Amino acid sequence: MSTAPKSQVLTLAEMVSYQDAAVVSRQITKADAGNVTLFAFDKEQGLSEHTAPFDALVYVLEGEARVTISGNPFDLKAGDAIVMPANEPHALFAVERFKMLLTMIRA
Repeated sequence: MSTAPKSQVLTLAEMVSYQDAAVVSRQITKADAGNVTLFAFDKEQGLSEHTAPFDALVYVLEGEARVTISGNPFDLKAGDAIVMPANEPHALFAVERFKMLLTMIRA
């Protein structure tokens, strides 16, 4: 998977496109210390509950999402962010189509 060009201005929301009934991702950068990935979720699509060994920051670029962490739902809209703690079950659901930037730091 290729990463985004470096030393260029990036318009993040334009770097990943919606696809009908799908979740699309595009890696922006990846390193041993962590990675940054863009996602586009079509309406009513999501990622089922899972855990990750590291904290992850979700920043919503556009649309509306429900992020559930350890059974607690949080409704986010463009401009909102939330940290999903390491080792806690979490899931994401597109209330409306939405795009997000996910930043995971492995430390």
